[in-house]
Amino acid sequence: MSKVKADSQVKVHYTGKLSNGQIFDSSVDREPLDVKLGQGSLIPGFEKGLLDMEANDKKTIVIAKEDAYGEKQKELFQTVQKSDLPQDMEPKVDMALMATNADGSERQLRVAEVNENDIVVDANHPLAGEDLTFELELVEVQ
Repeated sequence: MSKVKADSQVKVHYTGKLSNGQIFDSSVDREPLDVKLGQGSLIPGFEKGLLDMEANDKKTIVIAKEDAYGEKQKELFQTVQKSDLPQDMEPKVDMALMATNADGSERQLRVAEVNENDIVVDANHPLAGEDLTFELELVEVQ
């Protein structure tokens, strides 16, 4: 059997959990993730966890936030005046917002705080600052 190497194409089922056990993503009820390693499309800790696995192997890995989405960055929090929001919007903490950058690309924001005249939005990845646990099942190494 072939083992996963740093540049392997793999199919893997996974279930991702937060430290408190809450599931944030899973491929179990859909097609397995089909990805080529070494392309930067996976968080580093997930790729490292797949190395040396063989088809049908199962294991659980814990990925420290540094090998996942990193620490929350304070500079990615911004204050926005409520008067700059759409008139019919009633912001609430944890509400997801979409912002358009100057180049036309979009990025997802989360409302972190709602004050009388403004809100604080967080542009960090939703899983930044979290240690993650993944249950992995390697389906195929190509």
